[in-house]
Amino acid sequence: MVSWLLGIVLAYFLLLLLVAYKTSRHSSNETFFIGNRSSNWMLVAFGMIGTSLSGVTFISVPGTVGNYAGGSSPQAFTYFQVVLGYLIGYMVVAFVLLPLYYRLRLTSIYHYLRTRLGETSYKTGALFFILSRTVGATARLYLVINVLQIFLLDSLGVPFAVTTVIILGMILLYTLEGGVKTIVWTDTLQTTFMLLGLIIGVIYIISHLHLDPGGVWAGLKAHGFTRVLNTDVKSPAFFGKQILGGAFITIAMTGLDQEMMQKNISVRTLGDSQKNMITFSIVMVLVNGLFLLLGGLLYLYAFHNGGAYSDHILVMKGQPVAGDDLFPSLALHSFSPAIALIFIIGLISALFPSADGALTALTASFCIDLLGMQENTSLSEKQKKRTRMKVHLCFAVVFLLCILVFRWINDKSIIKIILDLAGYTYGPLLGLFAFGIFTRRTLRFPNWVPLVCLMSPLLSYILSRASASWAGGYKIGIELLIINGLLTFLGLWMISQKKTTV
Repeated sequence: MVSWLLGIVLAYFLLLLLVAYKTSRHSSNETFFIGNRSSNWMLVAFGMIGTSLSGVTFISVPGTVGNYAGGSSPQAFTYFQVVLGYLIGYMVVAFVLLPLYYRLRLTSIYHYLRTRLGETSYKTGALFFILSRTVGATARLYLVINVLQIFLLDSLGVPFAVTTVIILGMILLYTLEGGVKTIVWTDTLQTTFMLLGLIIGVIYIISHLHLDPGGVWAGLKAHGFTRVLNTDVKSPAFFGKQILGGAFITIAMTGLDQEMMQKNISVRTLGDSQKNMITFSIVMVLVNGLFLLLGGLLYLYAFHNGGAYSDHILVMKGQPVAGDDLFPSLALHSFSPAIALIFIIGLISALFPSADGALTALTASFCIDLLGMQENTSLSEKQKKRTRMKVHLCFAVVFLLCILVFRWINDKSIIKIILDLAGYTYGPLLGLFAFGIFTRRTLRFPNWVPLVCLMSPLLSYILSRASASWAGGYKIGIELLIINGLLTFLGLWMISQKKTTV
């Protein structure tokens, strides 16, 4: 069984290499960075689903449904509150940020900060993106590699580090030449397989449990899984905070993120790019809802096969099953071999988009924003390409080190880690762009911007730790990103002045 599954992984990778070969011929640095601004908006929209969902959604979101977060009832479908916020955020990206990026014809979106706030703000924004995307992408990648390791490769005696090196080597091979142009096509392929894995998984469980739609709903309701809104104001999962936080997470992690935006600005016109974003946002809401349904069905399947809660922890065959392990555990040990095969295909389809685009975007940002490659006329195209490839390889090494750190931490709810880290690392980006877009002020002390962007996350951390004791039990949750961005905005206001007219 294991050899068959590994054979499927190899065949899948060879297919990606074939796509990369076809799309990277006659490529240039412009091809790598923004796909020569000729990407098809429908392909971009579809492929972005896989990039945004990644292995976190594929594994961790279904696992949240039956998890208990310190309360007396499971989390159920409360994650959908965040998803509704995403929809609002995507509209802001489509109609506020994309027009700005197209008007300035940006290759790196952080060039806006140079135009508006100066060189120091520009470099600071790029550095915070590099930090944010590196941490977020490697956390997502770790989650999927860890599942493959536990359920497949440990039995063969393959060390975790070797697995990680091989997978990162695969990603390097098909992104090194074509960059964005290749990723637009490979992400489309991978999104297709991931969604097929999701849909087939839902159909299989419903069929196995002999349920009709009414029976599915009744079963979910009986176990308290149908709750969507959390009305406890003091809870980190309160619906107002979740929706607002979800909106700002999308604005920051999509609209202010070079990885996501480089695909959008690779589309020829603003109108097509906006169509891409609107289509993508609607499909994302539906797909996330389907993943939550899958999560509920997985718990029903577990209960049907002898699983039960013990102190709010799911136990199957005498062993506790953490939320992130539920889907892979059932798929590989309880479902039919055919479904196990489809799960692995879906899983690796979720694995690659979480890393290939990030690796390409980080390379692009480092080369353009920090090395100034596009503006350096003394370097030939060949020299620029050589430098870009070296940077690409260096980021792959950084990815390896970060994944090994996550392995050492070994937390079983990676989605919470990612949202927490996003609150700290994307907050300064949110504050910088908000200050530039919504004020007309200029910076009196531009060199103080890095200090402001470092102090804001620090103050946010102190507030998050002390909020329960300072505010009568109120706990800061997903709104941490907003608080961090607001502190950055206020800090920039303090070191700025009204724009003087000549």
